[in-house]
Amino acid sequence: MAVTMEDVCEFAETLPRAYQAIVRGRVKYRVGRIVFLSFAKDGSVMGFGFPKDWRAALVENEPEKFSMPSESDMRYSWVHARLDALDHEEMCDLIENAWALCVSKRESEEYATSRGYTADSQ
Repeated sequence: MAVTMEDVCEFAETLPRAYQAIVRGRVKYRVGRIVFLSFAKDGSVMGFGFPKDWRAALVENEPEKFSMPSESDMRYSWVHARLDALDHEEMCDLIENAWALCVSKRESEEYATSRGYTADSQ
């Protein structure tokens, strides 16, 4: 079942130190000053933090779901996803991983432990 922008926002707000900001009419989520999640103005696409080295493979494997960022954003660790192509579990995984890029390793590990994740489940 596809997710909505509201589903993503509800989940993002559960992450430690994450907060919502509105920038030029667009909803974004940050940790400190670092943006890890952003939405298109119409709420149909989310941009999220993702390792540069892996994004081409992600987009090539599922082009109906993922796309590269705009040319001006290629310098960032960033990729886009169509919300109507994601299920809830995949969305949560993508957002948790994007958030983890913005926090310390210790904080990420504490969160994973609190959620019952193990090295085998990640």
